[in-house]
Amino acid sequence: MPDGSCYHSPTLGKLSFKEVVDEILAMMSAAPEDPYEVVVGTDSQTYCDEVEYVAAIVVHRVGRGGRYFWRRTKAKRPQSLRERIYREAWLSYETAEELIGALKDRGATGFQLEIHVDIGRNGRTRDLVEEVVGMILGVGYRVRTKPEAYAASAVADKYT
Repeated sequence: MPDGSCYHSPTLGKLSFKEVVDEILAMMSAAPEDPYEVVVGTDSQTYCDEVEYVAAIVVHRVGRGGRYFWRRTKAKRPQSLRERIYREAWLSYETAEELIGALKDRGATGFQLEIHVDIGRNGRTRDLVEEVVGMILGVGYRVRTKPEAYAASAVADKYT
């Protein structure tokens, strides 16, 4: 997903990627001693001949709440559930890479980033858990699946 895509915030409305980074940094600088978790997750919904992906960035000030931002993209409908799930995971990875690079360029440290994937040990995606989790771990990020994957299965899902 290209830099400059339109993000949305429930409290701030439409934001550029730069504005999202500014908001995250402002949140972190307001209480720099607190631990932060930055989480990225993507969910999707298929329609006739296309699929809509929603990627969410969640910033959790541990023990004190958090904020989230999301963006929507559309693409041609994938051929299979496996392809769609891999695309969701890869969009989360791309978003995480873009975000972590921007935060580190601006001097942000002291946070952990993890990716939440909308798959679980039950349901149609159970056969994909090991390979998708392995892919995310292989590129260097912590990963969570359902039911702990709230960025994908709750936040992003809300906007699909």
